[in-house]
Amino acid sequence: MTDRIFVGGGGDGYADPQTLLLGYANRHGLIAGATGTGKTVTLQILAEGFSNAGVPVFLSDVKGDLSGLAASGSAEFKLHDAFMKRADTIGLDLQYSASPVTFWDLFGEQGHPIRTTVAEMGPLLISRLLDLSEVQEGIVNIAFRLADEQGLPLLDLKDLQSLLVWVGENRQELSLRYGNISTASIGAIQRRLLVLDNEGGTNFFGEPALELADLMRVGADARGQVNILAADQLMSSPRLYATFLLWLLSELFEELPEVGDPDKPKLVFFFDEAHLLFDDAPKALVDKVEQVARLIRSKGVGVYFITQNPADVPEDILGQLGNRVQHALRAFTAKDKKQLRLAADTYRDNPRFDTEEAIREVGVGEAVTSMLERKGVPGVVERTLIRPPSSQLGPLSKAERGAVIAASPLDAKYKTRVDRHSAFEALQARAEEAAKEAEAAEEQEEELRAAEREYRAGRRYSGSRVSRSTSRRTRKPDTIGKAIGDMVVKELTGTTGRRIVRGILGGLFRGR
Repeated sequence: MTDRIFVGGGGDGYADPQTLLLGYANRHGLIAGATGTGKTVTLQILAEGFSNAGVPVFLSDVKGDLSGLAASGSAEFKLHDAFMKRADTIGLDLQYSASPVTFWDLFGEQGHPIRTTVAEMGPLLISRLLDLSEVQEGIVNIAFRLADEQGLPLLDLKDLQSLLVWVGENRQELSLRYGNISTASIGAIQRRLLVLDNEGGTNFFGEPALELADLMRVGADARGQVNILAADQLMSSPRLYATFLLWLLSELFEELPEVGDPDKPKLVFFFDEAHLLFDDAPKALVDKVEQVARLIRSKGVGVYFITQNPADVPEDILGQLGNRVQHALRAFTAKDKKQLRLAADTYRDNPRFDTEEAIREVGVGEAVTSMLERKGVPGVVERTLIRPPSSQLGPLSKAERGAVIAASPLDAKYKTRVDRHSAFEALQARAEEAAKEAEAAEEQEEELRAAEREYRAGRRYSGSRVSRSTSRRTRKPDTIGKAIGDMVVKELTGTTGRRIVRGILGGLFRGR
């Protein structure tokens, strides 16, 4: 097994064979270029290379084209002759073959469903997903704290929605502990949850939750599994797309052990349309991405950002991307020219050509590349013809995709949704119990009222037959009746009242 992935090469005016060293593949990378310049093919050939080297891959398929990784290329393909000519030019013995692919889909339509729980997502990412204000984010943090304190599992959206209702009902008491909780803020959060529900977020939250080990499988043939997330429909909810991928990176960072500098990555993660992660993102979120990107390489995970322009990626993160494939950038405006110049300045100069000019002039299927060399030193920038893919260029048919999904051993594991007892059911049970207690208290109160009415009716009846010969005799029944009446009122306004309040509010607040 080789220790490198062949990326491309050239002939006259182009580079010697360009390779990505597996030992430095976990130091992240960048694939950039304008629309239609070949980024998707570069992503495809890198996924093939990692898989053949025994490294599992996770990538998002924004346009649907990458499903072709599951099928072998063919001599009947219209670009076959062009591919073979390029292969000869760069010294590649092109052999067509398919890659082992698993399809995933947050909506469960074009792949196995991917789910996580609300608790695993956490308050920071939930707030980012809902685009909440600082005050609203504070209320979400309170809800998560209460869920932990009272043992209320937050698994799906209805769990969070019901918990927020409970927080609103008990806001006066909770405000004494956590600060002001307004019904307006809770209402705003609930409306955002409704929008997320309409966008399909309900499918993402729940069980069975994704097990990371299922993304890191290596087959009996020693090839890594290529996990493809169907993202064409997901792109209509860009915040959900970006938050999901950030969650997945965070989970990998939290769960995987430290491995230092392995001979090859344990997983390579491709983040297509990377600008969606950073557009309008709060500083706290960008800092988290930077932290994960900086530290996750020690867990053996390589992260590759795919975007139109390197300027889409924050500078602190861009500086950590050692392996780079830069396709053409077009410079039509002053801003475009400035960004092109900045992109060229990030490469190690090659005296044979001007980097800025090369980035502007390379054609489709060409790029300027810089790969990390021994000891992690950035290589000199080179003009490179990108190698043709071995798998099919273009999407699978719906029937072909369905056959791959049905043949997967993960289909039975994730296909059926599970709805176990969680916060929604627990709070519903508490509310029912409180209602029963309130009903019992009302019945007891009604019995006391009936007893009082019966007593008063009896007193009036006996009073009509009593002789009024003396004033003392006529006042005595009134004194006894007043004493009994006071006792009944005291019972109603004291113990019974407290039972009612405790049944409706206290039982829920203290938990059972």
